[in-house]
Amino acid sequence: MTLSRRDLGFGLAAVAALAGALPASAQSSLSEADRAALNQAQSYLQGLTSAQGTFVETGAGGQRREGRFYLQRPGRMRFEYTTPAGLLVVADGSNVKRWDPRLEVFRQVPLSQTPLSTFLAREVRLDQGVTIERVTRMQSGAFAITARDARRPRDGQVILAFAGNPLRLQEWTITDAQGARTRTQLTTLQPAPGLAASLFRLTDPTRRPGRN
Repeated sequence: MTLSRRDLGFGLAAVAALAGALPASAQSSLSEADRAALNQAQSYLQGLTSAQGTFVETGAGGQRREGRFYLQRPGRMRFEYTTPAGLLVVADGSNVKRWDPRLEVFRQVPLSQTPLSTFLAREVRLDQGVTIERVTRMQSGAFAITARDARRPRDGQVILAFAGNPLRLQEWTITDAQGARTRTQLTTLQPAPGLAASLFRLTDPTRRPGRN
């Protein structure tokens, strides 16, 4: 069974999605100040190698989900939901896996086929394969980047919002190909060196001895 962006069930999958359908000329129209903000964002994301925090996700229908996340680049991430309790999404360096204990459904897809692959790459690039629609800057130093994936021109878009002074990823909003919006707010975010490798392992709980 395939695992779609909506199946992934969390916003950070699209931190890397940057998906949508803009002409390549949109990026060339950015001002120098816009490009400086982009460079700031890229450097920040590149430096975010090991972190943990909490999040609140609001879906298109107004449903609210909460939980904790763990990040270890390259390739590894974990979203551990407290509401709904037990829902897990784990990137283990090769695959992205999702376990929903309420439905007893386990799914996985190669990491390379998901938007997480860009964000979890060893080198984060916002200037390759990505079309930037606009950069919205504020006097406080905060800014937001609206971006789309040039390779998947009809998949939607993501808005990444950064707080300034000091720079910090604050939230993102994804609009999918059907126009449904999901907003994810990072309520806490802090460096977390030495995360346990076990956080980024998830075996299929439905595969028990004697079951096919």
